[in-house]
Amino acid sequence: MTIEETYLKDCFVITPKVFNDERGYFFETFNENIFKKETGIDPNFVQDNQSKSNLGVLRGLHFQTGEYAQAKLVRVVKGSVLDVCVDVREESATHGKYFSLILDDKKHQQLYIPRGFAHGFVVLEDNTIFSYKCDNFYNKYSESGIIYNDVALNIDWGIPEERLIISEKDKGLPALRE
Repeated sequence: MTIEETYLKDCFVITPKVFNDERGYFFETFNENIFKKETGIDPNFVQDNQSKSNLGVLRGLHFQTGEYAQAKLVRVVKGSVLDVCVDVREESATHGKYFSLILDDKKHQQLYIPRGFAHGFVVLEDNTIFSYKCDNFYNKYSESGIIYNDVALNIDWGIPEERLIISEKDKGLPALRE
């Protein structure tokens, strides 16, 4: 597998080596030794989550605060998404900047999102299965987020806004500056 840092510090794209033959394919989804060697980060994933969504569903932009902040390793098992992470670390040189990447079941890439980042994705095809590991447990009282259409971020989600399917909770998130 190859691991490349994005222009956002400590945020990495992981591309596996996929072995294909007449039976199908095989690849490692995670190798702690390689990850630690390439990134200098020693993750301790404690929770795995999975969702299934249809075309146009937008989930995010979410993060947890304080002692419940989470790093995530995200991937698509089936289908495709436009995955977006936003640096919300106030001391960071890239505070308020975002990185986006299409994750799908063809390239099998993953995105490592460090603590201090908001995360969201929009689903690009029906019946997409999205999976992610977290290095901290979910805590309802520390959840926070940023509105998906924050003008300061100006994220191009790739789908017309009128076709997006967004929860009422996500529609009520504040802007980054708030």
